[in-house]
Amino acid sequence: MNRVLEINRLTKSYGEAVALNNISFSLEEGKIYGLLGRNGAGKTTLMHIITAQLFATSGEVKVFGENPYENDRVLSQVCFIKESQKYPEFYRIKDVLVISKDIFPNWDAEYALQLVHDFNLPINRKIKKLSRGMLSAVGIIIGLASRAPLTFFDEPYLGLDAVARTIFYDRLLEDYAEHPRTVVLSTHLIDEVSKLLEHVIVIDNGKMLVNEDAETLRGQAITITGPAAKVEEFSRGKKIIQREGFGGLVSVTVLGNLSLPEQKQAQVTGLELAPVSLQQLIVRLTTDNNERKAA
Repeated sequence: MNRVLEINRLTKSYGEAVALNNISFSLEEGKIYGLLGRNGAGKTTLMHIITAQLFATSGEVKVFGENPYENDRVLSQVCFIKESQKYPEFYRIKDVLVISKDIFPNWDAEYALQLVHDFNLPINRKIKKLSRGMLSAVGIIIGLASRAPLTFFDEPYLGLDAVARTIFYDRLLEDYAEHPRTVVLSTHLIDEVSKLLEHVIVIDNGKMLVNEDAETLRGQAITITGPAAKVEEFSRGKKIIQREGFGGLVSVTVLGNLSLPEQKQAQVTGLELAPVSLQQLIVRLTTDNNERKAA
């Protein structure tokens, strides 16, 4: 597959504070990526650099094979919808849609109007009078209707209720199927979007922690629960990323797949095995990573 983005040894520093530390990865065309991590991990800084809104301290960024800085040819193919998206307050929703047509070469005005209807937005209302959820919906509409070959959504659904978020996920999948492009979702609602993701990138404390196929990640951890002595014996030699105790019982989460004989052994021993969701895995990995740094 063709690469739409290549990042090599990217670092961003603010004085002695390092926001991104030697990051390297690539994005392929026609995939939905999850860019995940804690608040302050460096995700938004990374997206600002990719979209030429910040300069890197060192390293290389190539978007569609070119440097994105002051490159209209490249930037017209990129859409970045961020949590703090700003629009002129005197604009109405329909004014934002009209301007978007001039910004994005693949803009679909008819589809944008359909999305306005789906989200039940008052198209003639001024931006300054919109609720937080309505503003988020406007951003989602621009991101989807832009049909940009590389589209970033940075926490785009603040203020949206569960129904509106479901509309976003459904429309994203439907339109992605008809108009494939590279989509990057940066979110803390990992369980909600996990089924959409094809590849997961996790940034933690400015460093790359995970860069893995989503399907591979989903089967990478399991929780083992039972009497403390039996759990300790069974998990010996395995990579433990979380441990909890309550009374005489212990629950540990181990990284790595269990073989069929190991699963049968656990059952015979009286241990309970439970799968770990993608969100639980990432929370435990980042927690484990930060605990090791603090130690």
